Amino acid sequence: MRRINVPLKSLLTCSAFLMAAHAQALPMPDPLQGQHFSPATQINRENLDSLAPAWIHQSGDLAGNPESLRNSAGQSTPILLPEEAGESLVYCTPFNRVIALDPASGKVRWQSDPKINRENTRPFRCRGVSYWSVPASIKVDSCRQRIYSLTADRRLIALDAHTGNLCKDFGKGGEVALAEHGLFKPDEVASSSPPAVANGVVVVGSSVIDFALAEAPRGVVAAYDAVTGEPRWQFDPLEGIANTGGANVWAPIAIDAERDLIFLPTSAPSPDYYGVLRPGDNRNANSVIALQLSTGKQLWSFQHSHHDLWDFDTPAQPILFDFQSENGPVPALAQVTKQGFVFVLERTTGKPLFPIEERPVAVRTIPEEVTSPTQPFPVKPPPLMPTSLSADDAWGLTFWDRQKCHEKIAALNNQGLFTPPSEQPTLMFPGSMGGANWGGGAYLAEHNLLMVNVNVLPFVGQLIKNAETTSTRDHPTAGQTMHVTMKGTPYTVAIGALMSPLGIPCNPPPWGRLVAVDLAKGEIVWSVALGSVHEMGPVTAPFRINWGTPNIGGGLVTASGIMFIGATMDRTFHAFDSRDGRELWNYKLPVDATATPMTYMYKGRQFIVINAGGHAMFDRLAGDYLYAFALPE
Repeated sequence: MRRINVPLKSLLTCSAFLMAAHAQALPMPDPLQGQHFSPATQINRENLDSLAPAWIHQSGDLAGNPESLRNSAGQSTPILLPEEAGESLVYCTPFNRVIALDPASGKVRWQSDPKINRENTRPFRCRGVSYWSVPASIKVDSCRQRIYSLTADRRLIALDAHTGNLCKDFGKGGEVALAEHGLFKPDEVASSSPPAVANGVVVVGSSVIDFALAEAPRGVVAAYDAVTGEPRWQFDPLEGIANTGGANVWAPIAIDAERDLIFLPTSAPSPDYYGVLRPGDNRNANSVIALQLSTGKQLWSFQHSHHDLWDFDTPAQPILFDFQSENGPVPALAQVTKQGFVFVLERTTGKPLFPIEERPVAVRTIPEEVTSPTQPFPVKPPPLMPTSLSADDAWGLTFWDRQKCHEKIAALNNQGLFTPPSEQPTLMFPGSMGGANWGGGAYLAEHNLLMVNVNVLPFVGQLIKNAETTSTRDHPTAGQTMHVTMKGTPYTVAIGALMSPLGIPCNPPPWGRLVAVDLAKGEIVWSVALGSVHEMGPVTAPFRINWGTPNIGGGLVTASGIMFIGATMDRTFHAFDSRDGRELWNYKLPVDATATPMTYMYKGRQFIVINAGGHAMFDRLAGDYLYAFALPE
């Protein structure tokens, strides 16, 4: 530092503000593209060490609803409204309150509370809201700039972006009750991801109850007029397939507005681990589906798991990008999966841009179950994580617990990826948490680089005949086995993490990874551990142990080549170098941050914002914090 004289410091400061002004003039990234990218460059490798909290906001949920938050989490990614809409920073709480903040200070400008029914047994989640401005060619009396939100009790709401008041000309007094359109059943259907809005159409998916019902509610996707709230179209992924439900779209939706295309990442059909009542591949479940946005007409579909028996939902928003072929750029999408795969498809046709092979998989299972003899495997890119685990791979802190893990793995029904569950304890690796999860990936177009956080945790599943039990959890908590009776079937499913007697995963670390893929070449560029396990044991260690942790949420990459991500079970917000995966900076938060961060420029200053709401799935501390980081003024 002594070698830098005052004039040079001044020059650097001026350059930073010039870059900031330039970044601010650039268009805001389109959240419907799924790239999680920002062109902002004010915060860079040279000044990252100076990054610190600029303001901290608490929603009040923690004080008002501590018990409800135990099974929920603040996972909203805020959006910055454009100048014509008031330039507020807007986000939602798990209970669907929408809050607008001053971007510079975090002070509340307005709030809107839909007063949802909090007796619902499903976890409360709200991962964001959406913005759309009514074109000048359409006459509206008020509410031209709108915020759209989707509540846990299935109301689609339009708010005035300036005030938070209901847009009275939308639906009935500002709301569309989805129950009136057959799209809601209490305790069985909820909402998590924000509505997708483009070209005058607002589209909603749903979160449908997992595991518990042979015929769960259908995962119908519905579109409404963004001005009036009138229905435009509905799409049932399982149309023509009886004795099942689900195949819902709970992850964020992607839209190519220019091409009038919408892309739906669909989940598993019901019940997740028993397929006797739904023979065949169950096409359009476990798929990415392209529809015409204006009409809902299906154009193509790609299925990554045939006749799903593993809860291999499509967990994340498709990432829209330009594939760099020998003949020039091709409109493409990349779909990450729980299996740890990345499928790269041409956007308008669904044809693979890297080869995909149908490979034989294990088929032996329970009586009357007819499994798919093959499953699709991408030739490129390679899997983001190991997809098999043998007894010889067993890991432990000592010879004793390693031997116990060896014995556990050796006793499992284990025929590789896509081993069907059975009445014998069966290895599920990856488990239903992924691989990739709902956070998706962050794409740096300049280097064709996709960065994805993945879980590397084996589960054990077992079908138990004629057992009765209940559970309201989406996934097993750490160190526990979840039992869910699949009503309408002869079985209860038991699922738990494969752990040693010491409470440590039986597979080698890292148990959470951050992986970078070159999407032009289809090659993995680097892979690093994501998170420290020092807080995961019965006693907190006084130092970090970077073996990777289970992770939920996604990352953000900026034009400076820095990826920001929370996601981990160590209360840490991280910054990584996109060139090699080296951790450049971290900050200790009061609770885990299982949301996807965002960044914005406001009055010449770049802010990085992350929602720290806790890690309810693993019984970690809950919170209601929104942290904004910036360089010193």
